[in-house]
Amino acid sequence: MNDIKLVEKAADNIRILAAAMVEKAKSGHPGGAMGGADFINVLFSEFLVYDPSNPKWEGRDRFFLDPGHMSPMLYATLALTGKYSLEDLKQFRQWGSCTHGHPELDVMRGIENTSGPLGQGHTFAVGAAIAAKFLKARFGEVMDQTIYTFISDGGIQEEISQGAGRTAGHLGLDNLIMFYDSNGIQLSTPTKEVSEEDVAAKYTAWGWRVITIKGNDTTEIRAALTEAKLEKSKPTLIIGNTIMGKGAVKDDKSCFEGKTSTHGQPLSAAGASFDKTVENLGGDAQNPFAIFPESKDLYAKRANELKEIVAERKTQKEVWAKANPELAEKMQKWFDGYIPTIDWENIEQKPNQATRAASATVLSVLAQKVENMIVSSADLSNSDKTDGFLKYTKAIQKDDFTGAFLQAGVSELTMACLCIGITLHGGMVAACGTFFVFSDYMKPAIRLAALMEVPVKFVWTHDAFRVGEDGPTHEPVEQEAQIRLMEKLQNHSGNNSMLVLRPADVSEATVAWKMAMENKSTPTGLIFSRQNINDLPAKDNRYAEALQSDKGAYIVQDDANYDVILLASGSEVSTLVDGAKLLHADGIKTRIVSVPSEGLFRKQSKEYQDSVIPTGKKVFGLTAGLPVTLEGLVGCNGSVWGLNSFGYSAPYTVLDEKLGFTAQNVYEQVTKLLK
Repeated sequence: MNDIKLVEKAADNIRILAAAMVEKAKSGHPGGAMGGADFINVLFSEFLVYDPSNPKWEGRDRFFLDPGHMSPMLYATLALTGKYSLEDLKQFRQWGSCTHGHPELDVMRGIENTSGPLGQGHTFAVGAAIAAKFLKARFGEVMDQTIYTFISDGGIQEEISQGAGRTAGHLGLDNLIMFYDSNGIQLSTPTKEVSEEDVAAKYTAWGWRVITIKGNDTTEIRAALTEAKLEKSKPTLIIGNTIMGKGAVKDDKSCFEGKTSTHGQPLSAAGASFDKTVENLGGDAQNPFAIFPESKDLYAKRANELKEIVAERKTQKEVWAKANPELAEKMQKWFDGYIPTIDWENIEQKPNQATRAASATVLSVLAQKVENMIVSSADLSNSDKTDGFLKYTKAIQKDDFTGAFLQAGVSELTMACLCIGITLHGGMVAACGTFFVFSDYMKPAIRLAALMEVPVKFVWTHDAFRVGEDGPTHEPVEQEAQIRLMEKLQNHSGNNSMLVLRPADVSEATVAWKMAMENKSTPTGLIFSRQNINDLPAKDNRYAEALQSDKGAYIVQDDANYDVILLASGSEVSTLVDGAKLLHADGIKTRIVSVPSEGLFRKQSKEYQDSVIPTGKKVFGLTAGLPVTLEGLVGCNGSVWGLNSFGYSAPYTVLDEKLGFTAQNVYEQVTKLLK
């Protein structure tokens, strides 16, 4: 056991580095970082198991930071482990720096998740804990690991904490340990001005073990972590009552701890003395960016301990691999991102079905082929048809993680974050389903998945006003335009931040799933219909023709010397086919284009784009959403028939008639355009 004074000295070192980063940047959040330093120091110097030489070691423990504004605390700690240099710390929040204002996914430097919007980080941890349990159920003790997470008052207050807390307790995630940095201060007020809840009672009610400690006391932190590691049936919440801005003093060296002002601005701007605070913590105010000899010794000792721990674990794995060569090969493939060969072309789809039904057919195949896939649904599996997957597995339950279906309950944002966490853990594929209109609840998670380039598969059904009798609350109109903005937004790798596909028939639905499973670099959104859709006409082999979806848009049907291009995505394409028949009767020739993904189409060569939608041709677009969804493709030389208002409650066939989504209206609008 390390000497208490040595450990406390390292914690003070973290406090100084954190405060110095913010002071130099003239921007940031020092107070929380200074208060939380004791816990993260004990965790990294005595408990967290990882491989210093191989940050991606699959058997490592994982640490998920929820309050991203406390990034200085994490960067400073990782600097003590050798993952960041002092120069990196000095460049905090600057252009081109690796020390971003809020941590961004960088496993090689020890950062397991992007943390910004409060609440998501610890929910990722719950997902990772589920993944760890799933893998342990299949590979045994070789995948025995602990998932740690750190949450603040803001994360506790965010509504997603209910979904995360409920789920972790319900599933008995005893491999999850969460530290709640309870300092009573948030950005603009003391917490008592916004909340009086009994956090311990709340988590106890959800099925957690709760331990309350002095969060700046090394001995109590050690004892709580030791106790939590022994827990075998529940997740553990350690409530650490900490001091905001611990160690901060004014010019006269009087105490300046526990002040709201230190939450979100440099110490000097908050009313404290930065120089005197550094001195109070045992540092040199003229050289605050320094690592104490005591800190170097403490973390060097831990590095040597970790070498021994990891070597022993790897020896155990080698013994296991020799005894279980097939399992060892499977585990390696899973962590390498291997997806087994799927005979996509021979997935038998019933003709003229809803694309949600076609999705269920594909999911039935994936459930039998992709053994490391978890599918989740927000209490809608029999309606969003993710039950196609469930039919060939069973739900994950407490003490039984041999199933592969996660019943998330009515909690779309939580579900999305759980699936992101499952994917972040590694070795897993995750998909989640709900109604498209409820993607509104998922947007914060979708955005972080896109930023992290995490390939979660989002399954959205009931794609348009054809939800019918459920009425405008359940009928997506603006949702497609919102989600397709993610196709226009570039990620930091220079690619579309998301792949969004809305298939036009059952064959395109199969191809959409193929593309989703092959997409390992961004999230994918799959938008499926509730109602049946007529299959598009096939020149020869409809599946082979639907493979052209990988170009984002392609020609479905073409007349020589056509007069007008008709384009759409999803169920509207078949409406164009019917409308074209009426136009043909009047001698008007057409080209019909299916556009499952405009974002993907825009990534094709200019030559290909012009071959599908030539400049100068009249273009008519049909969309069950906002016209803006297609206006970029139609341009100034055409028109779009879309929906400019919320939907209405009525059978979908009536809505088609009333809102103009019929072959007859296609005929009328196109003839008007051509005149």
